[in-house]
Amino acid sequence: MLWRTRLPAYVAWVLLLLAVAAPWLGLYPVLGMRMMCFALFACAFNLLAGYAGLISFGHAALFGGAGYLTGLALTAWGWPTPAGVLLGVLAALGIGLVMGVLAVRRQGIYFSMITLALAQIVYFYCLQANFTGGEDGLQGIPRGSLFGLSLQSDRVMYYVVLVVFVASWWFMRRVVNSPFGQVMQAVRENEPRAVSLGYRANRYKLGVFLLSAGFAGLAGAMKALVMGFETLTDVHWSTSGLVILMTLVGGLGTDLGPILGAVIITVLEEKMGTIARFLEHSTGIHWFSQLNDSVSMVIGAIFVLCVLLFRRGIVGELRARLRGAQPSGG
Repeated sequence: MLWRTRLPAYVAWVLLLLAVAAPWLGLYPVLGMRMMCFALFACAFNLLAGYAGLISFGHAALFGGAGYLTGLALTAWGWPTPAGVLLGVLAALGIGLVMGVLAVRRQGIYFSMITLALAQIVYFYCLQANFTGGEDGLQGIPRGSLFGLSLQSDRVMYYVVLVVFVASWWFMRRVVNSPFGQVMQAVRENEPRAVSLGYRANRYKLGVFLLSAGFAGLAGAMKALVMGFETLTDVHWSTSGLVILMTLVGGLGTDLGPILGAVIITVLEEKMGTIARFLEHSTGIHWFSQLNDSVSMVIGAIFVLCVLLFRRGIVGELRARLRGAQPSGG
């Protein structure tokens, strides 16, 4: 039916309207910006894993590396905000180029382990480098201004991040639906056949890796700008695992799945205490108060439930059921 084919577009417009109105409806702008930064990060990972079939365990190096370079440019060198963000994106592209050249010739777990190993090199470099502040992190990153518009106000900064996120999401969607994206998906489905048709698979894989790296770097640079600091957590392997979890929970290879996954995981990390107190007050079960200190356990339980009941992810499963497919749980 026609409404089923247009439903994702309707949902996207509704989500956009909600995002525009969110600061006026009680959403804390910094939380909203953090959700959008991680949603952009998840979408960047989804571009690589969902549409090219390349699972990277090293995206934290791109995310955190861009954050550190942006912070350094704004704090130590006094660069304007757009130039600092651009430097962070270029840094992510540089790291991504090295990773991609070394990794795209391998497939499966070998590709993943190469990206993880290179990301660990970046992590240990950041741990020992003077400009990163070591375990204390890089503090006091100024937001500055954008084309004469001061970014000190959380609401102003919120709408800047929203514009960046929406433009990036739209661009990635265009890439997926372009001839480049179609070849990329063909390589994912059957690489030997794509090669036999004359396509240079490694070049396409390197191209999508660089696109993913650039948007992951943009997400990291924006997060450093929003939060005003950068820490080793963002370059740690656990952040790579976190973005994989966000994408899988929302729906790998879907347009809106990574966004939903990022929102769910970020809200749980930030508001687990509030949620636990609400559940305890509503049900009278005191056990819920212990969830405040067990965020990782709750996130892990959600992941297990998604694997058992929603193997396509939440959005992927809903899309499949609308198309009349059988449930994936078993």
